[in-house]
Amino acid sequence: MEQNVKKAPGPSKGLLQSEDLYEYILETSVYPREPEFLKKLRHVTASHPRAMMATSPDAGQLMALLLKLVNAKKTIEVGVFTGYSLLLTALTIPEDGKIIAIDVNQESFEIGLPIIKKAGVADKIDFIESEALPVLDQLLQNHENEGSFDFAFVDADKVNYWNYHERLMKLLKVGGIAVYDNTLWGGTVAMPDASVPEFMKPGKQFTIELNKLLAADPRVQISHASLGDGITICRRLY
Repeated sequence: MEQNVKKAPGPSKGLLQSEDLYEYILETSVYPREPEFLKKLRHVTASHPRAMMATSPDAGQLMALLLKLVNAKKTIEVGVFTGYSLLLTALTIPEDGKIIAIDVNQESFEIGLPIIKKAGVADKIDFIESEALPVLDQLLQNHENEGSFDFAFVDADKVNYWNYHERLMKLLKVGGIAVYDNTLWGGTVAMPDASVPEFMKPGKQFTIELNKLLAADPRVQISHASLGDGITICRRLY
């Protein structure tokens, strides 16, 4: 088992009712397969005051599998934080693969950048410090980008998730995959409002609306998985 790793304050990223069961999954199936550079980045991020924003390692493990299943080479990441999911993607895609990574805060990305460089995959990443919508719109101005991306991961401002989805449905190829993080919003989507902390209520409502829209979107095949804080996997059908 992992020892001497400072745990982030607050509840775990998992929504399983048993913390022991979640630890069992991590210790048995996730941590033993986690690449060393990802492990280092996870440990560095654990001491960050907003460590809970990081992608959970079990969700990351599934993402790596999805990337391989679609032979992803060209990807988009909206929301980077310290770069755990970004490094995971860069380690998984081929040597000539490319990632467009968008985040409003380059400072957080630079926490993980030294580890990304040591892993030898920094050249695969085009980091853009910006709001995401203008960048996605700019990509769509070049018609060659339409249907050219294999995979997208979104872990950013919840109010814009559907706006991102609409653009990604044009940028992703048919058969491409978009993964949306935090789609259970700490379990609050199934809680009465009286039980939800005030600071989580806006995100709860945005998430509920997103989940309804994704479930009704005929353009995608979906799977809503209770990994981490909930991830919704969308495969573009047409």
